[in-house]
Amino acid sequence: MRRRHQHAATAATSGIGPAAVLAEVGVEAVVDLPGVGENLQDHLEVYVQYACTQPVSMASHLAHWRKPWIGLQWLFRRGPGASNHFEAGGFLRSNDDVPWPNLMFHFLPIAIRYDGSVPSAGHGYQFHIGPMFSNSRGWVRIQSDDPFQKPKLLFNYLSTPEDRREWAEAIEVARNIMGQPAFAPFNGGEISPGPDVAGDEAVLDWVRRDAETALHPSCTARMGTDEMAVVDPTSMRVHGVDGLRVVDASVMPTLTNGNIYAPVMMAAEKSADLILGNTPLAASDAPQYRHGVSEPDW
Repeated sequence: MRRRHQHAATAATSGIGPAAVLAEVGVEAVVDLPGVGENLQDHLEVYVQYACTQPVSMASHLAHWRKPWIGLQWLFRRGPGASNHFEAGGFLRSNDDVPWPNLMFHFLPIAIRYDGSVPSAGHGYQFHIGPMFSNSRGWVRIQSDDPFQKPKLLFNYLSTPEDRREWAEAIEVARNIMGQPAFAPFNGGEISPGPDVAGDEAVLDWVRRDAETALHPSCTARMGTDEMAVVDPTSMRVHGVDGLRVVDASVMPTLTNGNIYAPVMMAAEKSADLILGNTPLAASDAPQYRHGVSEPDW
């Protein structure tokens, strides 16, 4: 995550950025670009976890004595180590009025935090879910003229009514799916957030405490031609600066409605063609899903 926002701080300490913000930390503006470090966006997600009444989850594979054998199996592309275990996932609409899927989920056959901070307490499973197209916006700003000092970040998660509404709906959708009859033989009760967390305000309070970043910070040097744009989309050059280009997730004007890895690769390929002067490929006419408008049969 550090690398995706560090260039905004590097530009700022070099005098490229919003003049008023730079002046606050004693940096003279060489190029006044008010959009540098603004428009910060990210994906935020939570775990909706359930206990499992049958010994069919991945919990038994976490025993230390099993790990050497799992490692040996992995060398031959076999065993539980040969998969990341996100065997199910998808995109959902948070309500019937949303024209496109605005939530993304992954299903994992174990109840655990990815960072290892809370080990599995037994057999369980979880729904990893969050809004993908939040309209909350934050910023990245330097704290001094020292390029080695970490910048200050404000993501502004859940800062808009629309963002908060989507979060409340996301947890409702997750609980609805987990409560389907297909899960009945396995459902041992909700672990997190837990049945006591009911109602929008309680859910939002839990999200604020329990959510974690999906590590998709982006959009702080967005492409465009208006006064808040940082990068020229026809060349990927920073406006007003010779010999400086930006090609990474920060150039996206808005965060993609899903994981950013493939879009960043696409931006890199397109930028390479622009820099080399290659003839661009023809524009794609791939179908797009819009509820009630365009529903291609994939």
